[in-house]
Amino acid sequence: MKTKGKVTGIVANLVIVEVDGPVAQNEICYIDLAGTKLMAEVIKIIGKLAYVQVFESTRGLRVGNSVEFEEHMLEVTLGPGLLSKNYDGLQHDLAKMDGIFLKRGDYTEALDYNKEWEFTPIAEPGQMVLAGDWLGEVPENWLNHKIMVPFKFEGKYKVKSVVAKGIYKVSDTIAVLTDANGEDINVTMVQKWPVKRAITAYREKPRPFKIMETGVRSIDTFNPIAEGGTGFIPGPFGCGKTVLQHAISKQAEADMIIFAACGERANEVVEMFVEFPHLDDPRTGRKLMERTTIICNTSNMPVASREASVYTAMTIGEYYRSMGLKVLLLADSTSRWAQALREMSNRLEELPGPDAFPMDLSAVIANFYSRAGFVFLNNGSTGSVTFIGTVSPAGGNLKEPVTESTKKAARCFYALSQQRADSKRYPAIDPMDSYSKYLEYPEIQEYLNKNISENWVDLVMLSKNYVQKGREAYEQINILGDDGVPIDYHDRYWKAEVIDFIILQQDAFDSIDSNCPIPRQKFMLNTVLDICKMSFHFENFEECSTFYKRIINNLKQMNYSVFESDEFKKYNIELSSILNERKAE
Repeated sequence: MKTKGKVTGIVANLVIVEVDGPVAQNEICYIDLAGTKLMAEVIKIIGKLAYVQVFESTRGLRVGNSVEFEEHMLEVTLGPGLLSKNYDGLQHDLAKMDGIFLKRGDYTEALDYNKEWEFTPIAEPGQMVLAGDWLGEVPENWLNHKIMVPFKFEGKYKVKSVVAKGIYKVSDTIAVLTDANGEDINVTMVQKWPVKRAITAYREKPRPFKIMETGVRSIDTFNPIAEGGTGFIPGPFGCGKTVLQHAISKQAEADMIIFAACGERANEVVEMFVEFPHLDDPRTGRKLMERTTIICNTSNMPVASREASVYTAMTIGEYYRSMGLKVLLLADSTSRWAQALREMSNRLEELPGPDAFPMDLSAVIANFYSRAGFVFLNNGSTGSVTFIGTVSPAGGNLKEPVTESTKKAARCFYALSQQRADSKRYPAIDPMDSYSKYLEYPEIQEYLNKNISENWVDLVMLSKNYVQKGREAYEQINILGDDGVPIDYHDRYWKAEVIDFIILQQDAFDSIDSNCPIPRQKFMLNTVLDICKMSFHFENFEECSTFYKRIINNLKQMNYSVFESDEFKKYNIELSSILNERKAE
């Protein structure tokens, strides 16, 4: 029998309920408001009082309203039909909702239970299976959606029967499994997973390290992210966080994209809804939206919904990872998620931490980031969830609690610089403040040196050294003036500018330069480093700046040319001619 209760207190989206039976942490309940059911989640229990966060506006709620608990945690519905969908943080299909504004209590099904799918069996009768094993597959857009043994199943099961290849609905029984007690269990294409608990049913193996190519040089060359790794992009407003995420989602070496708009401004979310369906996918030649799922909670939605959206997105990512796919999860912006945590913590009157954020903010962020990763499935296949979040620190302060807490959890730090953005140097990733801890891993070093170049990591570090020396030289030039420093200061500065303009800057709106494959990145980095190692003769700083500007212009034309095309080779020959003009004997 379900536990029931009565509302005894209301503090915005925090509602206090006196219950008449047992309840559990993170259990879902519905509050009856004049016939409208408001969904809520238990976040704290003290005696007979359950503190619940409501996922809707609580306007009009009164003490005494009845509450019914559902005996399950906040969960998502998983099965064929998730791709190309726009959901809110609770996985309600936004396309099925009526009107311009979302109505309270208007909950929709995540999947289309009337749509038919072409099922092809994989498992055979008599086969022993575990949770997560593949029973069959159905085509979903361009990929094969695996139908798996439900992850809540424990132990081994025997496949009693599997339906023949044919057309079925997601609610149809596609297999019958027999458990250890001899009881038969019907399995459909639909599963329900709790969103705040990581689902694991994988074999333990040493984790292999591979690089996820994003097509963005300032990431792949300078600070690469591992497949199944974590990174985040902090920066003030207007520095290009959203544009960079869109570029990564379009170019990244991923099978599926999940975009979680957890508290973004409505105009940015609308722009994403409008643009994504029209973006061409360079991997499949179709539309990018065909391998994308969007979880949307704007900043004016209740904080509880905003807090749930990142968990919903991660759970969907874990589900597709279990199919042996490379999943890229992007969250914009986790600062709003943290602000939602702060609001609920304050309403619970918990002891505040720095800037009134929860004391356990670092632990919550670390626990969430830990759900990304590279896994081996039961059948030996591999899957991964690579997570990149953005942080929007107030005033661009990278020392605030959310940024500092995220730095402890994420392995890659892509700091966007207001100065670089103001100088129109995009992407505005600061080459010296940013880092990738994966470059310190022996496995990553071995992978890069084997798959790109024998001394690739050394070349990357040498490039960073040139950039640092150029920055130091610029500071001296800025203080003492152009005539107040030796020519070699200008030479160092302009060599760093060559690396900046050709490697670190990239045109996201150019069809060629927007996506730079690793072979091209290797060629261009070797080219600019060869220039940096050369000695040139100049009479004065004006000759120095004019010479390097010619080099930069020539190399930029190479960036805009098809790699190894006749035009590309023509500019490369012209570059050699320019270099020979000033090369020191």
